[in-house]
Amino acid sequence: MKPTATRASFDAPLAAWFATQGWKPAPFQREAWRRWRRGESGLLVTPTGSGKTLAALGGPLLDALAEAAKAQAAREAAQAKTARARSTRASKVQAASALKKQTAIASRIPTASASTAQKSRQPESRAADAPKAQPDPTPRLSPTVIPSEARNPGASGKQISRFARNDKRAARNDGTAARNDKRAAVASVGRTRLLWITPLRALASDTARALREPIAALGLDWTVAMRTGDATARDKRLARQGRADALVITPESLALLLSYPDTAAQLSGLRAIVVDEWHELLGNKRGVLLQLALARLRAWSPQARTWGLSATLGNLEQARDVLLPHAPGAAIVQAAKPRSLTLDTLLPEAGERFPWAGHLGLSQVQRVAARLQAAGTTLLFANTRAQAELWHRALAATWLDAPETLALHHGSLDPKLRAAVEQGLREGSVRCVVATSSLDLGVDFPAVDQVIQLGSPKGMARLLQRAGRARHRPGEAGHVVCVPTHALELAEYAAAREALAAGEVESRVPLQLSLDVLAQHCVTLALGGGFEADALRDEVRGTHAFAALTDLQWNAVLAFIVQGGQALQHYPEYRRVVRDDDGMYRVHDRRIALRHRLSIGTITSDGALQVKLLRGATLGSVEEGFLARLRPRDRFQFAGRTLELVRLQDMAAYVRIAKKGDGMVPRWQGGRMPMSGELGARVAQVLAGPRDGPELRALAPLLALQEKLSALPAPGTLLAEFAKTREGWHLFVYPFAGRGVHEGLAALLALRWSRLAPNTFAFAVNDYGLALTAQAQPAIGVDILRALLSPEGLHDDLQSGANLAELARRQFREIARVAGLLPPSLPGRALRSLRQLQASSGLLFDVLQRHDPGHLLLQQAEREVFEAQLEVRALQATLARCHAATLDLRQPKTLTPLSFPLWAEAMRGTLTSEDWRTRVQRAAERLEHRHAPRSPDKRSASGTPRQPGRTPPSTPATAPRPPRDA
Repeated sequence: MKPTATRASFDAPLAAWFATQGWKPAPFQREAWRRWRRGESGLLVTPTGSGKTLAALGGPLLDALAEAAKAQAAREAAQAKTARARSTRASKVQAASALKKQTAIASRIPTASASTAQKSRQPESRAADAPKAQPDPTPRLSPTVIPSEARNPGASGKQISRFARNDKRAARNDGTAARNDKRAAVASVGRTRLLWITPLRALASDTARALREPIAALGLDWTVAMRTGDATARDKRLARQGRADALVITPESLALLLSYPDTAAQLSGLRAIVVDEWHELLGNKRGVLLQLALARLRAWSPQARTWGLSATLGNLEQARDVLLPHAPGAAIVQAAKPRSLTLDTLLPEAGERFPWAGHLGLSQVQRVAARLQAAGTTLLFANTRAQAELWHRALAATWLDAPETLALHHGSLDPKLRAAVEQGLREGSVRCVVATSSLDLGVDFPAVDQVIQLGSPKGMARLLQRAGRARHRPGEAGHVVCVPTHALELAEYAAAREALAAGEVESRVPLQLSLDVLAQHCVTLALGGGFEADALRDEVRGTHAFAALTDLQWNAVLAFIVQGGQALQHYPEYRRVVRDDDGMYRVHDRRIALRHRLSIGTITSDGALQVKLLRGATLGSVEEGFLARLRPRDRFQFAGRTLELVRLQDMAAYVRIAKKGDGMVPRWQGGRMPMSGELGARVAQVLAGPRDGPELRALAPLLALQEKLSALPAPGTLLAEFAKTREGWHLFVYPFAGRGVHEGLAALLALRWSRLAPNTFAFAVNDYGLALTAQAQPAIGVDILRALLSPEGLHDDLQSGANLAELARRQFREIARVAGLLPPSLPGRALRSLRQLQASSGLLFDVLQRHDPGHLLLQQAEREVFEAQLEVRALQATLARCHAATLDLRQPKTLTPLSFPLWAEAMRGTLTSEDWRTRVQRAAERLEHRHAPRSPDKRSASGTPRQPGRTPPSTPATAPRPPRDA
């Protein structure tokens, strides 16, 4: 067939290698290769484990094979030409040798008679009358084949031999000269052809391994190197010198390369740029930094093609346009058939009707351990590092195999410990790893048989990523087992299954006008040889992140990097860039150059201290705030061990292994992962729909009680409950928009409600709703609630109600570190503590606010508070939806299954951990006992039979007396 012949003509080498592996190229892989060969850029979206790495690598490999074939043909032609030249030279040498012999023969023949000589000297006038001379019997050679040296009467035999040797030497040197010319050309432009950008250092080694295998199998003489924070000195040297044909690199390391003047020449021969796991970079500042770096690479190597890879994205067109602003309408290549995925739930043995966060958690350990023993290798995912530490400790107490077959993996552990765990997974020596999102992405572990998700996945994209870790091979189906930590998470599993069946995945919203990142990039380019302002402005505007950059903002960025702005212009340390006489912006101070290179990147974290054994290796890092509360000999749980603090010294915590006891588990900032708004909307639909799945059948008693005491959420309706406990008067609202949106909504409602009548409010939130607690009884009704939920005046209310100045101060610290106002300590100097960083950033914030209130970083801090922390856009959409919905305001006599977890969350901040758990457990037991199902012949306390339907949801004008503990 013609199509087959066409395919074989361009991808036959790859198809042959696939066959040796027992594979067959998928249609989406062939399409990606075909588009690559046509010179196109694009976005490749396929499920995890379907072969997208080979789909992106195949195009560059086919190019390299074609070029190698051309080079081989050229070499063969050159060799044939050289052979012909050598043959010609040999003929010349043979002719010279024959002439030499003939000369010797001629010397032995007698000379002509004197008369003949005399006749030859007769005048020309008589020569015509003389008889014709006899022909010379000596044979003659054609002068056209006699070398000039041989025709030279003075040439000797030694000279002729020397000529032959010189010709041979010249022929040998032809190939050497050609190779030297090629090496000189490569040195001038660099060898790097493929740049593979990965978001995580942990992925780099696996990616490099995945690239080397087909490259070696196809016979390409390529060098593959890594350039990450964990790379070897050899790899870093190869990257800096441009001597790696394929370079695996992180966005931060790429930005670091741009700070060296010779990088432009080394990357000018770039042919391919692949951005792996693009969805992980799309919605954050790391993605903004990468957009700027890609714009610079396109200026250096306009011939380079760019492809993005992703497994989980909802906004595909926008993601493509952000990555490829120079190629509008570029191709989006997708797998025709999504990878199949199965989801099972480990249902709790006994149903609970008053759930609270974490209640079921560790009670499931024995059943989870049984699942682990039945499988070969398992990845057990937790949502937080603290949860991972707790579960590792609980499983270790019941583990039947060797202790080293149970491992822990999260981002705060030392890289060497993480690498050892990953290697154990590849070799099959580790049977179970308790991990966080540190193993979510791209790491290739084909030996993993099972994935278990602890608690809610919080989003469809995350669930897809984690499920794809099991059987991570093309053609294999993904599978995940979900373990609820409280009963309402059963509804999330049912909602996730429905969303995945419908192909729904969350979108990632790209950032715009992150001027702190732009300022960092400008200093980087000033280090890397300098830049011209107008040219760089146009280059930056070519990115999606800065397409709307105004001249005023650009001039403010230039003023900031040159003098720090109006308020800081008199401080030398903030004058980092100099505008030279030729109009170029450059960095001349070596100290500034060193500090800037140390601070390149956008990943900021709160102060962390390294945890080191007194006699041993580094275990990882724990946040300074947690360790500062410990005293020597206090115990805590970290890295799968119970540790005892010995001392805090030089920004490090020195510990020893504790002989007994459990100890506290560290808490990290940002430990709570919010549920996505898309999954929240699905949960609301599931709760209102038929109860025909295993999760909803297990949840039926809870839903029946919720419906009896109040009501269930329904499409187009907003459920709200007003109840009283001994803590105060509570308003519970259930938008199902996720924790982040609910925090901003709760603050807004508290402000607006207090304007109606002076009152004191406290609030608590979870992923399903929010709770406002008032000390005095407030006025409430449907009309009042609708006014509180009005989307009008949102921005003004947030500015006056939220503590915007304090929120902006906190956000400014991160912005100042990215922009370079808070440079890191130089090597050999004492590290600055979190308290010192806070003091420095706070002082800068106050100075700028007082003397330069229009400073670009202050404006950005306020903008990021609104967009990132308060999530104004999502909050606006939620308010509009709630305001338009039918309000169902109920006033139950007691806490309901939906309101109980919010009440428990409100109690968390007022009690110690143990007191809180005891209090919530006791309240849940009493509510369960009060609402326990009774047989039909049970009599009420008054002695009369209880009539069905006699206890509908209560709506009294004033709430009833609360229960003792609820």
